Amino acid sequence: MRVLVVEDEKMLADGIAEGLRTEAMAVDVCYEGDSARLRLAAYDYDVAVLDRDLPRVGGDDLCRKIVDGPHHTRVLMLTAATEVEDRVEGLSLGADDYLGKPFAFSELVARVRALARRSVPAAPPVIERAGVTVDTARRQVFRDGRYVPLSKKEFGVLVELVRADGATVSTEKLLEKVWDEHIDPATNVVRVTMMTLRRKLSDPPVIETVPGSGYVVREERSA
Repeated sequence: MRVLVVEDEKMLADGIAEGLRTEAMAVDVCYEGDSARLRLAAYDYDVAVLDRDLPRVGGDDLCRKIVDGPHHTRVLMLTAATEVEDRVEGLSLGADDYLGKPFAFSELVARVRALARRSVPAAPPVIERAGVTVDTARRQVFRDGRYVPLSKKEFGVLVELVRADGATVSTEKLLEKVWDEHIDPATNVVRVTMMTLRRKLSDPPVIETVPGSGYVVREERSA
């Protein structure tokens, strides 16, 4: 999943981003609302972790922009104001969830994951396709019952492919969902990751290259 963290306390923002990256998420960070507005216009985020008390363009305005926008981005609002009326006001703006500071990082991760499941059409936590079983909750992969250890990026790529349910996923889409904004769009990182992923999944191949379009996981063909 791809997450935007908008928080003006730089140390907190960077800490949240680094922690979410260890959970196999692609994370972009903004320290004020103006740059967040540009990112939201440029990228389709699954979740925005949004500080309500931002300088210049405030968190409330950003929340309204997200709600009125064309994407399905879910909003987790962070704030030190935790009274009931503050939570009610934040949720009435269109925020999907509300978390007061200070917070336990494990709870933040759980809330982000729960919101991400709502940002796209619902998919089961365990997806099986072409002999590959992907447990998205435990971040485990099995091929014909054999455990397959994957890196975070390999796992992220595989999740996007199996979630596509037989549709082709473009390189650009994989870059958007699995990597962050700092990735060079001309990089061959997707191709390299795909090579290692195919090798780990072993034969018979389950990931096909669609020339000029991207990659697809198809159901096993009958003999």
